[in-house]
Amino acid sequence: MLRVSGIKLSLDEEESQLENKLVKKLRVNPGEIVRYNIIKQSVDARKRHMIYFNYTVDVELLNENKVLHKLRDTEVKVALPQEYEFVQTGKEMLYHRPVVVGTGPAGLFAGLLLAQMGYSPLLLERGADVDARTEMVNSFWHTADLNEECNVQFGEGGAGTFSDGKLTTLIKDKRCSKVIKELVLAGAPEKIAYSHKPHVGTDILKTVVKNIRKRITKLGGEVRFNTRLTGIMVKNGRMQGIKVNNNEVLPADVLVLAIGHSARDTFTMLYEQAVNMKPKPFSIGVRIEHPQELIDRAQYKDFAGHHKLGPAEYKLSYHSPGGRSAYTFCMCPGGTVVAAASGPGRVVTNGMSEFARDKANANSALLVGVKPEDFSSSHPLAGIEFQRRWESKAFDLGGRDYRAPAQLVGDFLADRPSSDLASVEPSYPMSVKLVDLKNSLPEYVSKTLREAICKFDNKIKGFALPDAVLTGVETRSSSPVKIQRNELGESNITGLYPAGEGAGYAGGIVSSAVDGIRIAENIAAKYKPLM
Repeated sequence: MLRVSGIKLSLDEEESQLENKLVKKLRVNPGEIVRYNIIKQSVDARKRHMIYFNYTVDVELLNENKVLHKLRDTEVKVALPQEYEFVQTGKEMLYHRPVVVGTGPAGLFAGLLLAQMGYSPLLLERGADVDARTEMVNSFWHTADLNEECNVQFGEGGAGTFSDGKLTTLIKDKRCSKVIKELVLAGAPEKIAYSHKPHVGTDILKTVVKNIRKRITKLGGEVRFNTRLTGIMVKNGRMQGIKVNNNEVLPADVLVLAIGHSARDTFTMLYEQAVNMKPKPFSIGVRIEHPQELIDRAQYKDFAGHHKLGPAEYKLSYHSPGGRSAYTFCMCPGGTVVAAASGPGRVVTNGMSEFARDKANANSALLVGVKPEDFSSSHPLAGIEFQRRWESKAFDLGGRDYRAPAQLVGDFLADRPSSDLASVEPSYPMSVKLVDLKNSLPEYVSKTLREAICKFDNKIKGFALPDAVLTGVETRSSSPVKIQRNELGESNITGLYPAGEGAGYAGGIVSSAVDGIRIAENIAAKYKPLM
């Protein structure tokens, strides 16, 4: 097939007109096109009075070589194959089925690949299945009764289940196509296969993760919920088994650790078991909320609100003369700020959108990077203690009942506490308490955020809107720990495979899923299948 890029459709044109565009660009007759499929769609909104959709399309022609030779067009190339191929299985004997701890993207996709290749994996999840988990999360948001084992961080689907479900990634890896294909097979919208900024939404994502779990069990795997890893058994530097829920022992010569970035008790246990790990940079900050209409106008100008465009997004970054960097992260158009605590006495925020993205506010994390040098010590778990300290301060500032501390942008920039809300209604489900947010952030973070907000206002008109709301704190942008592994994916303990965002090797749904697949491939390349 040929890959054709640079095809434009205006907002008034339908996708059905792509074939006519292809005919003109390739200078062929309509009958010479056998078939075509969209590879990528993006929005070009650089001109105030005209917005285009840009398409990249793979097309099969009756005589591709002749057309390619005749055109000599840099936007027409041979399409390279992107199909995923399973690795050749190994020869070593596997005495027990592989165990995968965690059912976030890394764990689910490691489990799925192992199941597809005949290894009958056992997946363990400390939280509940996604339906029971949703009920517990909603209960916490209404009653402040936190379940420490099942919440926004723990449970089927991982932390990403309560998010925008973004599928954008900066990595270039053939495994990405497998991730997207499996998500579509599990019920995600087909458009995610080619959208420039694909997302699933938390409402659809819940069904998707459930369907992936069902596929794993149909292929011979098993998934157990409410089962927390509490110990590992090692002999002569090799995995022998694990302990779950403090009392049950399971044999395991291969263990995939896809524990997520918030499994602080598990990190502690692994450290005590002499698993090599080190502190890792991450970020801390707040959630910022604007009216979605303001963001639409800033990004789409005269075309704001057009039904084909949907709610607008943004992605911004700033480097301070002081050496710190600030950036927006996990922007949720038409979404809500959510209470994401996983332990008592702490406030944590995150952002979430449903597929429709039809809520009144846009929200995004507004973060500043922190490094191990900012922590209180060089201990491998020092980043966790850093997170805890600022989450506890946020809990105290919010009134010690899981309300979140909040401040209007105008007051934050003027360095004064807020006393009243204005035109932007906070979406945090457990209510907010207006305070001076600088008391729940390191001083250098507050300073860098003030600089960044003013700079971002030059890029997104209205970003520094005085009525916009800042809600604190956000500390779980990525893992504060990296579990070290070698080129084969194993830690210093043979058979122990750290994976995904929690282990420090990914950031986001797709890259975590890809890392889970990569680890499953390493296992498959070494061992014989069980069936």
